[in-house]
Amino acid sequence: MTKTISAIALVRRAAVLAGGLLLSFNVLAADPAVPLQQSGTDIADRGSLQRGAQLFMNYCAGCHSLQYLRYSRMADDLGLTEEEVMENLNLTGADYGHHIVSSMPASHAEGWFGQPPPDLTLVVRSKIGGPDWVYTFLKSFYQDEEAALGWNNGVFPNVSMPNPLWEMQGLQRPVLGEIDEETGEPRIESLEMAHPGKLSEAEFDRVARDITAFLEYAAEPAALKRQSIGVWVILFLVFFTFLAWLLKKEYWRDVH
Repeated sequence: MTKTISAIALVRRAAVLAGGLLLSFNVLAADPAVPLQQSGTDIADRGSLQRGAQLFMNYCAGCHSLQYLRYSRMADDLGLTEEEVMENLNLTGADYGHHIVSSMPASHAEGWFGQPPPDLTLVVRSKIGGPDWVYTFLKSFYQDEEAALGWNNGVFPNVSMPNPLWEMQGLQRPVLGEIDEETGEPRIESLEMAHPGKLSEAEFDRVARDITAFLEYAAEPAALKRQSIGVWVILFLVFFTFLAWLLKKEYWRDVH
C-alpha cells in the first residue's frame, strides 16, 4: 500500500529522531558487544501497534505480563473497541479495566524456568539500544543442544526460555569463529537458517518489528500523545518564527 508522507508526518518523524538522539548517544557510548540491528519501529503506525499487540498476546503473554498497562488504556491508544480487546486480546478472562497479567502461575514458572519470567512493560527502556535490542533479541534465537531448553540467544547468552516464534522464523544454528580469550569459547560470527519457518525473512522481520513497536509503546504510552502535541508545537514555532521575521523586516525598513 502506497503511503503518502504529508508535511505533518515529516515533522513527526523529525520530532521522533530528535527525541531519540540522547538514546543514540548512550548506545554509542556503551559500545555493545553484539551488533544490534535497526528495528525501524514507528509507534505512530497504529497498524503496526495493533499487529504487535495481537502477536504479543498470542506468543508472549502466556509467560510474560505487562503489569503497568491496562487493557482499557491499550484499547484507547490503539483505536480498538472493548469487544475487540476482550474477544481477541484478553486471553486470561481479566476485566477490561485490569492490568495485562500473564496467565502462568509464578510457582509453576519458577519450577519450569528457574525463576518467574520478567514483566516486559519497561523492557525497551531498560535495555541499552532500546527497541533495537528487543528487535535483535527476537531474531537471534538458535538451537543449542547443551542448553537446558535446547535454545540460546546471540544477544542474551544462556537465556532461560525457548524461542516462542520458531515456527514462523525457522530453526537457526550458529556459525562459530575464533576462540574468545575472555570466555574460552568460540565466538558466534553469525546465525544461519537450518530449517526455514512458515514466513519469509522479510515477513518475519515485520513480525519482530511489530512486537518491538508494541513493547516500545507499552513502555511509555504517553509518548503517542506527546508526539502528537509536539507536531503542533513545532508548527507553531515555525509560524511564530515567520511572524518574527516579518516584524524584523518592518523595524529595519525605517533604519535603512
